[in-house]
Amino acid sequence: MPGLTAPSSYSQEPPRHPILQINSKEPFNAEPPRSALVSSYVTPVDFFYKRNHGPIPTVDDIESYYVSICGLIENSKDLFMRDIRMLPKYNITATLQCAGNRRTAMSNVRTVKGVGWDVSAIGNAVWSGAKLADVLELVGIPNLTSVTRSGGKHVEFVSIDKCKEENGGPYKASIPLSQATNPEADVLLAYEMNGEPLNRDHGYPLRVVVPGVIGARSVKWLDTINILAEECQGFFMQKDYKMFPPSVNWDNINWKSRRPLMDFPVQCVICSLEDVNVMKPGKAKVSGYAVSGGGRGIERVDISVDGGKNWVEASRYQKTGIPYIADHMSSDKWAWVFFEVIIDIPHSTQIVAKAVDTAANVQPESVETIWNLRGVLNTSWHRVQVRVGHSNM
Repeated sequence: MPGLTAPSSYSQEPPRHPILQINSKEPFNAEPPRSALVSSYVTPVDFFYKRNHGPIPTVDDIESYYVSICGLIENSKDLFMRDIRMLPKYNITATLQCAGNRRTAMSNVRTVKGVGWDVSAIGNAVWSGAKLADVLELVGIPNLTSVTRSGGKHVEFVSIDKCKEENGGPYKASIPLSQATNPEADVLLAYEMNGEPLNRDHGYPLRVVVPGVIGARSVKWLDTINILAEECQGFFMQKDYKMFPPSVNWDNINWKSRRPLMDFPVQCVICSLEDVNVMKPGKAKVSGYAVSGGGRGIERVDISVDGGKNWVEASRYQKTGIPYIADHMSSDKWAWVFFEVIIDIPHSTQIVAKAVDTAANVQPESVETIWNLRGVLNTSWHRVQVRVGHSNM
């Protein structure tokens, strides 16, 4: 498209921070160490996980770049960046999480297919741009519309990148029109991340941000917005990012039997400790992140120092010095919550964390019960091992 090019090779990749743990070089997929996540409520761009399906697009001429809006609407329209910047600008703090976050732990139960993410395929950023609801009003679709006059019920986002899963075609995904036209859903066409223009890894010059939904629906390097009667028929909506029961394998899978994943379930992870830790007996800080999809807040984070027999409640916060109250206007409803508690560890043990959201959803105890062949949505209790040794000094 004018101004934006999708390379067919990996010769023009952008620089990345050396702290990232690389899970795949081509396409580039990487995450920060878990300890880096809890160092800042707003994740620095360099430390934000990178999720790609092909070479990173390049911008040749930002002035000639535009997004086409077409499909089941009365008047199609091309929007240049200057048109989008003329709309009201919103700053939305939202956590994006790959559906495959914590896949590695699930693969330890049984082999799964996908990028081997640890616990850091997640990040929290301040996204800035125009609300999709305002953009759609420019083509005659009012707020809170569920179906257009021409029968459109879904909004498809088409990227410019090239994916092998799409046989060299672009990445694409969709959300319901009712969500896209709801100003309270805060779906953005974002051009800034943490107060700076998007970098290439994160979708420069323009991307979609769908808060509360798995990251796969927040399409980067936006090329086209299609209004469709049915949901997007692309690979990543129809033959990926669906959750199947443990009984389904690659021989009996029926992709049409499951809906595409949207809201992510309640999740929490201990970030102050690795999977296996050696320490002296005494007090230790247990801290990490908790988050739930759909704008649901975190009601509670429970910590156990005896493998789940007894529990203590951790404190929760988003911004330092401001008490976190779930679903309160002072809190960022689309963003993660940090938790922290000081515990006494007299001997070797297993430390466990589980979160409860404001709808009383709680993480499942066992990863075995939610195992699925794609290794998505591992939201089981997070467990770390502590080996206590006594110093001879």
